[in-house]
Amino acid sequence: MKKSLYSILRGTFLVSDDAFKNWRLIIFISVLAIIMIASSHSADQKVYEIARLKNEVKELRSAFVDGRSKLMRLKMESTITKKVADKGIKISEIPPKKIKVKAQY
Repeated sequence: MKKSLYSILRGTFLVSDDAFKNWRLIIFISVLAIIMIASSHSADQKVYEIARLKNEVKELRSAFVDGRSKLMRLKMESTITKKVADKGIKISEIPPKKIKVKAQY
C-alpha cells in the first residue's frame, strides 16, 4: 500500500514499462472531463437564452395589451366625436334609414 502510494506521488506509474495503459486511461478521462465541461457550458447558455426570451415575450405581450387598449379607446364614439368636433363635424340628429334594394329578375 505504501509502495503504491509513493509510486503515485512520484509519478513512476507514468514512466514504467506498462505506462501506456495508464496514459490511455488518463487521456480518456481528460477527454470525458472536457466533454462534460462543454456540455455544462452549453446548457447554461441555453438557460440564459430561455430566460432572456421569456422576458422579451412578457414585454411584447404587455406592449400588445397596451396597444389594444389604446385602440379600443380610440374606437369609442365619444373619442371620435371629440376628434372630429375640431373640423366642424357633428353627430346627426336624424337616425339613419335602412335602404332595401329589391332584386329584379
